[in-house]
Amino acid sequence: MEFLSDETWPSFGPDLLPWLGLGLVALVYRRGFKAAQLQSPDRFPRWRAGCFVGGLVSLGVALLSPIDALAPFLLVAHMAQHLLLSMVAPPLLLLGAPPLALLRGLPRPLVRAVLAPVLAHRWVRKLASTLVHPAVAWLLFVAATMIWHTPALYQRALGDPDWHAAEHASFLVTGLLFWWPVVQPWPSVPRWPRWAIVPYLLAADLANTILAALFVFRERVFYPHYAEMPRVFGLDVLGDQVRAGALMWVVGSGLFLVPVFVELWRLLSPVPAPLRRAKKQTPERSPRRRTSGIDLLEIPVLGAMLRALGTRRLLQGVLCALAAAVVLDGLFGPGRSAANLAGVLPWTWWRALLFISLLAAGNVFCGVCPFLLPRDLARRLVRPRRRWPLPLRRKWIATGLLGGGLVAYEVFDLWDDPRATAVVVLAYFAAALVVDALFEGASFCKWICPIGQTNFVASTVSPLEIRVRDAAVCAECTGRDCLKGGPGGRGCELELYLPTKQGNLDCTFCLDCVRACPSDNVALATRTPGAELAFDGIRSSIGRLRYRSDFALLFGLFVFGAIVNAAGMIAPIVRIENWIAETSGGGVPPAAITIAWMAVALLLVAPGLALAAAGLARWLSGSRETVGTLTCAFLPALVPLGFAVWLAHFGVHFATGAAALLPVAGRAFAAAGGGADASALEPGAMHFQHGGFDLWIVLALDVGLVAAALLIGEISKGLVGGGRPALKLAAPFLGLALLVFLAGCFVLLSPMEMRGMAVGTGLET
Repeated sequence: MEFLSDETWPSFGPDLLPWLGLGLVALVYRRGFKAAQLQSPDRFPRWRAGCFVGGLVSLGVALLSPIDALAPFLLVAHMAQHLLLSMVAPPLLLLGAPPLALLRGLPRPLVRAVLAPVLAHRWVRKLASTLVHPAVAWLLFVAATMIWHTPALYQRALGDPDWHAAEHASFLVTGLLFWWPVVQPWPSVPRWPRWAIVPYLLAADLANTILAALFVFRERVFYPHYAEMPRVFGLDVLGDQVRAGALMWVVGSGLFLVPVFVELWRLLSPVPAPLRRAKKQTPERSPRRRTSGIDLLEIPVLGAMLRALGTRRLLQGVLCALAAAVVLDGLFGPGRSAANLAGVLPWTWWRALLFISLLAAGNVFCGVCPFLLPRDLARRLVRPRRRWPLPLRRKWIATGLLGGGLVAYEVFDLWDDPRATAVVVLAYFAAALVVDALFEGASFCKWICPIGQTNFVASTVSPLEIRVRDAAVCAECTGRDCLKGGPGGRGCELELYLPTKQGNLDCTFCLDCVRACPSDNVALATRTPGAELAFDGIRSSIGRLRYRSDFALLFGLFVFGAIVNAAGMIAPIVRIENWIAETSGGGVPPAAITIAWMAVALLLVAPGLALAAAGLARWLSGSRETVGTLTCAFLPALVPLGFAVWLAHFGVHFATGAAALLPVAGRAFAAAGGGADASALEPGAMHFQHGGFDLWIVLALDVGLVAAALLIGEISKGLVGGGRPALKLAAPFLGLALLVFLAGCFVLLSPMEMRGMAVGTGLET
């Protein structure tokens, strides 16, 4: 404490000039506020003046109190300054409705001769309108927070008073811009609907949480400056860093969430009686009709958020930023996947969260796909005129790319090659941009994208579906806006006509049909998961699945590919590959061995088992359907079982490797500021014994097997009716489902080589 009295407190002196400046602003505001209050007392209640004064006091506490003196010695004090400057003072100042009050408080000759011409200038008004646009304000606020906290700039600001002043000024300015759409001080006009403020604030809170988590969980000092300074209050450097992160996490999240709760309260509050009567007198565009299940689009706030195109664009922007981080770190970061975002985010986090989201909410990833954002921007300049060639309107290309991707994943060790992963992501962006720049509609999504085909198949087990509310309304519709587009927005680019659409196949959950429908007759409603797999009727733009061999191949690859993908990491397969390599004396390359066994499994064994089951079923039941037709009809029933294998496989990876993201993100964040240090992350491989995961793996496969058996029974009854013929028709495919179940259990319960793990994350053995 003697250090505090001798060194720290003298740096906090009675500098009256800044206080006089704040006092002058307060006097100008008071003069203008009184004048505005006399003119519009309802718009300028007294509490607004209190808020503005509170904002000025917050500025004084941040810049002119002992907190400023402690900032060079304590990161937690510096973090408190940043919170006051960017998240406390700005909303308080804006709640005081300062634009009009400050202008009314200044001398009139000054306003008329100088300020009025400047503020009325077209370019000034356009610049101001752009800066307070929610998208621009959000990006500037988050960018300022992230950039100034990189080690290089943060260290520079601590060592140079001018840079320090620029840092604080940017926090205050971007804070005012960020909170402007939230507070919307009168007489400004909102650019987005009020409900959009909820995701606006939550997205900013997410960025704040990520940065705070890096401070809390990082076991190395971010800023060497604090390690060189004398310690204050007995806090060590890492303890100070953790407290700073906790302050940013807890207090910062609270400052974001309080206005979120306020907005939700306003949106969910009942409308006053006079407004209700006025609303009843206004004819609606079309009455909303009930649909079976729960319609998410009819839920207050959530429904509006889902309908809005801005929500989709915001999420696409976030995913684009993550994809850019993966590409940059993959190309320029460490070559070790365990220490690289390109090794952790796609292969550990994204795959697991993708299947979890598919199970819980359907094909939401395709709905916010980042690869389509540059495509949509490019289409504002170039409008494609060609249609996708008719001979290629099948799933052969996409299925081939999916199978090739499964093989390449093993052969080229994509999970262990960050640069290859970055190239794959870039290739995806380029392919989506080029294909959809040449061909109209969503040709890339429907006919080429292997990830999209996986999502289409997996989304069949989702509890949600986009469908019409009332078929009678569609029968009276002549415009077909949900398909062709109209004043409400573009229609379905995947050529799905809603009245004949069944299930989630080929549906990207983009909700363009919702926005385009003039009768508000589209629902995003709950349903029985997987029921569509037993549907044998005609589907819009698809026809009957029993006559679509391309879909049958896609379903089969989804199911059997799940087992083959996981089998490449188990000890028995690794031992067989090593034995072949040793027996050949090194004459057979390891890549050729992998390609050979995967080709045999996917091209010979899997199709052979499916065709054998179909042939046996035809012989037992005496069905007149061909072997190919029966194969196409029954393979969709195995999708829940294949989904269970994928989910269990990626779930194990996620449960054992998710924690690796924090140190990897910390390294990438430090590298962005010029202070990279990845010494704590060394490559490693661990042979994982499942232990406590066995129960969950078997439970997931049990659920998949039961669902597959039920679907097989429904399909057989639909083909030959009930009774013994249906049982005879179903028996071979029930045997095939049991075989897939046993293979999945054997593969997923075998010791698995968890490659790409990181030593130093607490996951190594």
